[in-house]
Order: sequence, then structure tokens, then C-alpha cells
Amino acid sequence: MAIVDRHQRSSERKMFSLCPFWQTSTTMNNSSSSSSTKNLNHNGSRHSETVAAKRSKSVSSIARSLLPPRRRLRLDPSNKLYFPYEPGTQARSAIRLKNTSKSHVAFKFQTTAPKSCFMRPPGGILAPGESIIATVFKFVERPENNEVQVDLKSKVKFKIMSLKVTAGVDYLPELFDEQRDQVTVERILRVVFLDIGRPSPALDKLKRQLAEAEAAFEACKKPAPDTGPRVVGEGLVIDEWKERREKYLARQQVEAVDST
Repeated sequence: MAIVDRHQRSSERKMFSLCPFWQTSTTMNNSSSSSSTKNLNHNGSRHSETVAAKRSKSVSSIARSLLPPRRRLRLDPSNKLYFPYEPGTQARSAIRLKNTSKSHVAFKFQTTAPKSCFMRPPGGILAPGESIIATVFKFVERPENNEVQVDLKSKVKFKIMSLKVTAGVDYLPELFDEQRDQVTVERILRVVFLDIGRPSPALDKLKRQLAEAEAAFEACKKPAPDTGPRVVGEGLVIDEWKERREKYLARQQVEAVDST
């Protein structure tokens, strides 16, 4: 009986050795299961990293939205527009804008009363460190029943927006619509009227700024200096090359006469 068992086990080992693909198949199955486990772990870690990155990005964007916007312009006055109170006239105010950033900045005015207010200029581009004084025009309505207005304030507001731009870009109002995500509201200015019968530092400062703004506007209206040929008299153009040639020919004639 023991001889029969040994003979049976020996025949099984021979069959196993004659069919080696059984062993290979088992090894491949173990290897593939191990590789699948590794891939699952790797994909899981990549998914976790992606989710963590998205979560971090969303948290940072929320944090940026809670922070106050970074100002690119310094305004003077900082939060008000002063107008002389003269009912029935078109009053003027002035505000200085200075680019305090390290890049070119486009600015734009907006108002809640576009029919009775306008700005000069309504927008533009400032280089780093450059400043400008803008003039704001507003029609001052007469009070009802000619009553004396006690509260010299107005519901009209102005908004100044800024946008970082590259050097050499031409100003277009559409820039603020195309890059709406990058626009910063610098300040919302409220209108305050000044009693012209009561001298005050604010009224004196307004007069100085208006005079400076008017001088700058007149300077911009002057034609640019002509860099072309010099004109002496009407229709006489002095050409330096022609002038040198005429002098050379005259000198040649004098030398010819002397030689004869």
C-alpha cells in the first residue's frame, strides 16, 4: 500500500514537471494582482493630491476675496469730490490721481448721474509714478421753491477703477470689460458742496487744483514742436545739404577766378 502511494506521488510530480505553465500562470496571477494593488495605491494618492490642491486653491481664493484690494492709485482728495455750491451753474471739481504701483495702470471714471456729470479725461493710462489732475463737471440744480439748502451734500457718487496693463497699450474703455476679473475699484467718491461765501482750506485747495488742471489741459492743446525742416519766411525751406553744396560751388568759382 505504501509502495502504491509513493508511486502515485511520483507520477504527480512528473505531471507537474511536464506542465510548467501551471506554475507560470500562478506566478503571473500573483504578480498582476500585486501590480494592480500598486496601481490602485498610486492612483489613489494622485487623486488625493489633486483634491488637496483644488481645496488649497479654493481656500486661497476665498482668503484673497476677504482681503482688502491692493490699491494702485493714490487719490487726492481721498474719498470726496468737492464742488462750489452755485445753483443753476455747471460746477467743477478736481482730483489728483497718482500711480503708486510698479506697472502701467489704466483708470476709468464712472458716475451714478451720467446725464449731469462728466469727467475730463474720463480715463487713461498712467506710467509708474506718473500723476494727473482730472476735472469733474457737474450741473448743480436749484433747490425746490428756492429754499436755502442746509445740508450741502449730494446723492451723486463717482467710482474710480484701475487695471494693470502692459506698457504701450492704448487706452480703451473696453479693457475693463474684457479683463473684468482684474479690475480693482479704487474708491467710491461722494459729492460734497462747499459754500463759496465761507473761505475754507478745502475751497482754497480746490481752486489751486482747478488752476493746475486747466493749465495742464491748455498745454495739451498746444501743437507739438515741428521737427521737420526749418522754415524761414513763407515758402522758404532751408535744406542743410543744399546750403552746403551752394557754398562749395561758390568756393570753387572763387578759386577758378583766382587761378586765371
